[in-house]
Amino acid sequence: MMLYPAMNTLTKNVPNRYLLVNVVARRARQIAEDAELEGIHLTEKPVTEAINEVADGEITAADIDTHINK
Repeated sequence: MMLYPAMNTLTKNVPNRYLLVNVVARRARQIAEDAELEGIHLTEKPVTEAINEVADGEITAADIDTHINK
């Protein structure tokens, strides 16, 4: 089974796999929240959109706040 986008493409923009998961998850939450607030129906899942943004170089670890608020 081939994964698209390939892992090496994703790790060019976010070099650490664990950080990649965190970045994609946080971006996917942002996409889902924005769509809900604006009443937009998403054609793709938020995680798929977030992964594609990372693969295209639109999002990097520096773009996402990975600090956990207490």
